Amino acid sequence: MERPGGPGGIGQHRRALGAQGEDLAARWYEERGWTVLARNWRCGRLGELDLVAGRRGVVVVCEVKARATAAFGIPAEAVTPAKQARIRRLAAAWLAQSGARGTVRFDVACVLAGEIEVIEAAF
Repeated sequence: MERPGGPGGIGQHRRALGAQGEDLAARWYEERGWTVLARNWRCGRLGELDLVAGRRGVVVVCEVKARATAAFGIPAEAVTPAKQARIRRLAAAWLAQSGARGTVRFDVACVLAGEIEVIEAAF
């Protein structure tokens, strides 16, 4: 019997859905003149930043949440206060490592059934 996270299982589907959401978000920023500075940036045990973009002295750290349906809630609901705090810590680590400077903004890209909505300055 195949495990849910195994080949062709739920885990693979989630990863593909997440990658599709991140692709949509990166295109959304690029179409608006932003430069994608990092994707899936990892920092040890702290975790991962989905997307970092920059434009004219502003650095955007974007958390991407993708869902096939709203059956388990809208994507933005998954960005809890605890997750926001973790993203802030990751952003500080990314800024220190990259040497990037500027105003930092935290966005959430919500992808639901292939449609994207970006909440700018979400937290």
